[in-house]
Amino acid sequence: MTITAAADGSALGNPGPTGWAWYINDECWSAGGSTHGTNNIGELTAVRELLSQTREAGHVAEDLVILCDSQYVINSVTKWMPGWKKKGWKKKDGKPVLNVELMKAIDREMQGRNVRFEWVKGHAGHEMNEAADERARAAATAYQKGTAPNVGPGFTGAVHAGAPRTVPTPASLERSLWCESASPRERLGEDPHFIDTRARVMSIEEWVTGVEALRARGVKLCGEVTSREVGPHLHLTDTVLEAAGRNFRIVTLWGGETPRILHQQWSGLS
Repeated sequence: MTITAAADGSALGNPGPTGWAWYINDECWSAGGSTHGTNNIGELTAVRELLSQTREAGHVAEDLVILCDSQYVINSVTKWMPGWKKKGWKKKDGKPVLNVELMKAIDREMQGRNVRFEWVKGHAGHEMNEAADERARAAATAYQKGTAPNVGPGFTGAVHAGAPRTVPTPASLERSLWCESASPRERLGEDPHFIDTRARVMSIEEWVTGVEALRARGVKLCGEVTSREVGPHLHLTDTVLEAAGRNFRIVTLWGGETPRILHQQWSGLS
């Protein structure tokens, strides 16, 4: 069986409020973003999310075709990445690869899988590409307005005709950090600057469980947690954690009539 999905990104101002989305059908798509980023970051994040969420849903053995309108993404993954890896993730001129943490994450996700990229012309009426673009732009617009984005149903399993609908399993760097045995340094990279930005819908109870798991593994809270209201039923919380001898800043958007974590952005502090 083959899964075919479109992946796209959007940045209002480039750089500016950023959105990403992947789309298989109206019952199986996901979107997210951040308050600041570039179009390339949005495009790469959409691909990483598609790879990680299909993996979490147990579809690593299936062929995956990624429809993408970004030559930068396709060339990065299919042409330039092998050379970058040999040079220690540096370009021919010796300069560091841009968006390297996203590149590394995509490389890890592709190991042992049959993934093929196909270029499609953007804004040319391709149904799946247009659907992904619409959702990525909507997420970027939400962050521009300070509202919660529509993160979609996630990977529901409804990728083939007649496939049963299952509970969405959102990809999560946070869950990997909390629940797996690898150290935070291994999970987040030796020297990350921009680590991760993605939609992560979770309940407050899940959040508390995750915090307790972090504490049990020696992760410390640095200073006070600051929180402010950014909209109706919406709050932004700023936290700094110490893990593996480094500090990491976590900005969390949470809210809704039934409070849930809607988005988190992680960044490494020097």
